[in-house]
Amino acid sequence: MDALEEESFALSFSSASDAEFDAVVGYLEDINMDDEFQLLQRNFMDKYYQEFEDTEENKLTYTPIFNEYISLVEKYIEEQLLERIPGFNMAAFTTTLQHHKDEVAGDIFDRLLTFTDFLAFKEMFLDYRAEKEGRGLDLSSGLVVTSLCKSSSVPASQNDLRP
Repeated sequence: MDALEEESFALSFSSASDAEFDAVVGYLEDINMDDEFQLLQRNFMDKYYQEFEDTEENKLTYTPIFNEYISLVEKYIEEQLLERIPGFNMAAFTTTLQHHKDEVAGDIFDRLLTFTDFLAFKEMFLDYRAEKEGRGLDLSSGLVVTSLCKSSSVPASQNDLRP
């Protein structure tokens, strides 16, 4: 095989691999936005969010919650992907994801990160707890509303209203 054929083969293999990866990421975005998935995750977080505290030390109770979350959500996502892509292999995708992590939208990557990174998982629960307890991030004090039109505070006289 000469150099041109090798380059062409590598390019076509890479393109097929990239297209498959892009398809999986697209399906993940769809699954992530799906009402059923949102409900599944919200119900799980409602069940456990009060267990999590914003402290340096992690409680022993966090580990079984983390393992249950991984089992529940990963199973759901894998089932959904298998419906869309027969023969889908989550382990192979996870490996590919490490090589393409810069190409994946932040919210999808963050969600997938909660499967493997305990600190990301804990942060998700702490954010949820803060939101549930009304301690969410309030950006309203940084907002300033300015009119784009200059208005005069002098009332219009009858003479100003002539046609």
